[in-house]
Amino acid sequence: MIASEVLMRCLTLSVVLLIALASASSGQAPGSPSDTRRISIVYTQFQLPSGLHVILHEDHTVPLITVNVWYHVGSAREKPGRTGFAHLFEHLMFEGSGHVKEGQFDELLEAAGATNNASTENDRTNYYIDAPSNALDLALFLESDRMGYLLEAMSPARVNGQRDVVKNERRQSYENAPYGMAPITIGEMLYPEGHPYHWPTIGYMEDLTAASYDDVVDFFKKYYQPANASLVIAGDIDPAKARASIEKWFSDVKPGAGPVPPIDYPHPFLTEVKRKTIQDRVQLPRLYLEWITPPHFAPGDAELDVVSMLLAGGKNSRLYKKLVYDLQIAQDVSAVQQSMSLNSQYEIAVTARPAADGTTPAATIERIRGIVDEEIRALQSAPPDAREFQRALNQIESSFYNRLERVGGSGGVGDQLNAYYFVAGNPGYFNEDLSRYSALSPLDIEAAAARFLPLDKRVELIVEPVK
Repeated sequence: MIASEVLMRCLTLSVVLLIALASASSGQAPGSPSDTRRISIVYTQFQLPSGLHVILHEDHTVPLITVNVWYHVGSAREKPGRTGFAHLFEHLMFEGSGHVKEGQFDELLEAAGATNNASTENDRTNYYIDAPSNALDLALFLESDRMGYLLEAMSPARVNGQRDVVKNERRQSYENAPYGMAPITIGEMLYPEGHPYHWPTIGYMEDLTAASYDDVVDFFKKYYQPANASLVIAGDIDPAKARASIEKWFSDVKPGAGPVPPIDYPHPFLTEVKRKTIQDRVQLPRLYLEWITPPHFAPGDAELDVVSMLLAGGKNSRLYKKLVYDLQIAQDVSAVQQSMSLNSQYEIAVTARPAADGTTPAATIERIRGIVDEEIRALQSAPPDAREFQRALNQIESSFYNRLERVGGSGGVGDQLNAYYFVAGNPGYFNEDLSRYSALSPLDIEAAAARFLPLDKRVELIVEPVK
């Protein structure tokens, strides 16, 4: 399945925790002398001779562990005419490997009381196994076998079978889903031909059809190598014993051919408003407004998270209150900074309600567009008041701590350690991430809205019911 969520957004304002960030060399990463509000996520890290980077986090709260692997490849590494490979590989990774028969991956884990899942995004593909702590060796065996021996079990017939599965997923999740073609259309409008975010993660049907067995093998050899991956083991572990098990199971995984080069791509920019209307089998029209915005962790990224909370972060937010509650012309409204590595995109989406007074759907959408623009202009011309600003920060902080309550799963501590390593090169980037928000002021939010959300440089997509 394809992850729709973005990397975790976080902030701390009031919770006081101990300083205890670890590094591979010293075991501790001290903060500034005056900073006493620090998150305690202790970890160790090391690298295997094959190039695989390993991060260990010990937490004995419950007798569970997570084995979390990130391959630093997503759909952005594909080429025009050969899209959908990253997601196809997500499926192939569950279909057996050199020492694991087809279907046995899930059977072995279920017998041990474990669960597993995966997701593919533009920039990375992740896999995780959540299991009782006594099943660590089983999880490591399975992950190491598909990293080192997947090609031994792969065949043209197996590739063709999973190709058909992915095609069906595209039909179900996009072509036959309400508003399903909107994200594909938006990507094509926002990004020029050749940009890695231009095509959808699911891929194009014609590309999936054209992909050969040799294409798939080449993709695996280039990107699914140990040096292009990172492994996190978090939970109820003894770090020394866990390291010994990792070295045992991954010792025979061969290194890859060489480092993966940086992505070369045309940089996107908008010089005007680009408008399009598409029809879909839906009951209500929806308006999408989209901007190209700064990459993850770049200046402006955190500010736009706060903008999202001010505009659509709950029933008291500006757009929700006006459109859904006061005027009752919208069914729902969302605003999100979709943070990614090359650049991000900012999206406001509003689903219109049927008009009781006979107003046409087109007129309702135009009215909604005008109100959204009024609220954006308001943010661009005056900072939010202190109470509204604080509420937005508190919402972000609450979301962050909710994620820290679990070790495993998507977005848990294990997944976040891997995410920080991938984006920042530092698994313990928790406090640095939090400080991005605590350092903000209302004036920063006003400036970000004015700079990154111009009303005359954006993509506007309307999805209307089939006539």
